[in-house]
Amino acid sequence: MLEKTNTDWVAMSDKAIIGAIGVYIRHQRLEQNKTQAQVAKEAGINRWTLSQIENGESITLATLIQILRALDLTHLLSIFTIKEIISPIKYARLKEKEKKRARPKSKGTESNGDLGW
Repeated sequence: MLEKTNTDWVAMSDKAIIGAIGVYIRHQRLEQNKTQAQVAKEAGINRWTLSQIENGESITLATLIQILRALDLTHLLSIFTIKEIISPIKYARLKEKEKKRARPKSKGTESNGDLGW
């Protein structure tokens, strides 16, 4: 089966995106060989709600998350992880503060002028 892999999400209307999500959920459910009733029960929703999303009707974000859990697809939410990235300028400043050479420890207790000769 040849799948369309270059979906232009930006050009799609909200309704079209909701429809694409519904198609994806239906596809994943059928790939896992589960009925709507099984997934709905696992998600804690009724079958009619699942049918609605599969047919392109909008649902709440909480319901979508419940469905993703039931289909073991919560890994899809990893896209929302914020990664801390250090700016090049901040990195350069940190590098400037790094030690560049070793210095012997000073003998602050010997103040009698003896240079150790």
